[in-house]
Amino acid sequence: MQASAANALLPTGLSDLLPPDAAFEAAVVDRLTALFASQGYERIKPPLIEFETSLLAGAGAAMAEHTFRLMDPISHRMMGLRADMTPQVARIAATRLKNAPRPLRLSYAGQVLRVKGTELKPARQLGQVGIELIGAEGPAADAEVILLAAETLSALGLEGLTIDLNLPTLVPAAAAALGFRKAAVKSLVQALDRKDAAAVAAHAGRHALLFQALIAAAGPARRAIAALERRDLPTEAAEERRRLGDVVAHLLRAMPKLHLTIDPAEHRGFEYYNGVGFSLFARGARNELGRGGRYVSGEGEPSTGFSLYLDSLIQALPAPVAARRILLPLDTPRAAAAALRRQGWVTIGALHATADMMEEARRLHCSHVWQGGKARSVVKTGARRRKTKA
Repeated sequence: MQASAANALLPTGLSDLLPPDAAFEAAVVDRLTALFASQGYERIKPPLIEFETSLLAGAGAAMAEHTFRLMDPISHRMMGLRADMTPQVARIAATRLKNAPRPLRLSYAGQVLRVKGTELKPARQLGQVGIELIGAEGPAADAEVILLAAETLSALGLEGLTIDLNLPTLVPAAAAALGFRKAAVKSLVQALDRKDAAAVAAHAGRHALLFQALIAAAGPARRAIAALERRDLPTEAAEERRRLGDVVAHLLRAMPKLHLTIDPAEHRGFEYYNGVGFSLFARGARNELGRGGRYVSGEGEPSTGFSLYLDSLIQALPAPVAARRILLPLDTPRAAAAALRRQGWVTIGALHATADMMEEARRLHCSHVWQGGKARSVVKTGARRRKTKA
């Protein structure tokens, strides 16, 4: 028993996924990738590990501190275990699919591994499913990706969807235009992420009112856009504001009832984005379901996309309906078993003759037994005892 318990111990942040959860997760992945494919997003499969020079190039540089590294015993070069799949998709687009017509619509699903988890998400191995739209710019491209995320989550049965838009380029653009030094911009961004008005005032000096107004502007999309338009922003920041407004206009024309919020000062977690970013939430979900946004891929191509987090999705989705399991006596004809499976049954074949098939079915968590050419319901032990007592 001691050895068995020791063998079951896993590293912090890693866990086994058992029945029926593993099958449910696989079914969700299949459903998601089918929905992506229906809108032209073709599946690719990057490797789990690759040379760190390519894995951490471009947008991947933002994931450097999250990446496990090891030495390749064949080439003696450093490799990295992917902590995010988007940089891999960007690499494939820039190399293997360099000559494919643009825009590229690609989808992916797989596991990523990170050096450490967070307080809200302690898991270090995570499932990602997502899409990337590569070689397209403009509000229509941003809107396509955001709308696909909303439609996909709705199709899975999630309700009360909220898409929280942000613009991580707005504060740096405004601060640079106003003459802030690079270190001061970093401190200001951190204060805005914490929504710390006093710290914003300390870092922004005579421009404090402008940046504090960005915190106050957060809220429902139409109100937030109106609040931003009342602010006198430097030319570069005003251009970022216009792009955000154009994306919101596209989204609301396509889905007028879509619940959009905006946090124009949010930057945390969107370090490699260079345009509109977004996070996905749903009623009853404890954590964000995914996030995405605009970035520059490997060869400087304008790109946008999103990743969904499987663990958060599984927790938010209603539990699947249990499959109908039927126990088949030993030597049941294969044709009869196949016919039952075509009718939607999960068939469990007995491997030895059993005197009490009902008891064996209960032990194996079957709801029915195949007897006399019919599916007979298994009586629960408690129900049988109550009946006997009566």
